[in-house]
Amino acid sequence: MKKLIALILTISLALVAFTGCMPTGEGGEANNGSMFIMLGIYAVFFVILYFVLFRPQNKKKKKEAAMKKNAQVGDEITTIGGISGRIIAIKEEEDSIVIETGSDKSKLKVKRWAIGSVDTIHEDDAAK
Repeated sequence: MKKLIALILTISLALVAFTGCMPTGEGGEANNGSMFIMLGIYAVFFVILYFVLFRPQNKKKKKEAAMKKNAQVGDEITTIGGISGRIIAIKEEEDSIVIETGSDKSKLKVKRWAIGSVDTIHEDDAAK
């Protein structure tokens, strides 16, 4: 990720240097053609930035939200804190779940946003 950000910064600096060296017309004013080229380069840069950084991140957020929303009683989960257990109750009004963990069957109430992964594979998920 750091290499990608460094690459994007390098490209943006090159674009700034390139657009600063555009040929000018009479009287030192820039041509309309060179301005359109400059705007086109920036537009292409932002489209690439969108498809490389923002779109995959939004897809990942939607997938995680669907996974947390579709967690069911009986699913094995791991929280973002590393606690693993089985969901024994879902409390919709509090937006939390109760998990059972360990050999002594201790119960913990955690918020739904704290689900790190659902480890149970359902038949409909396997079909996809």
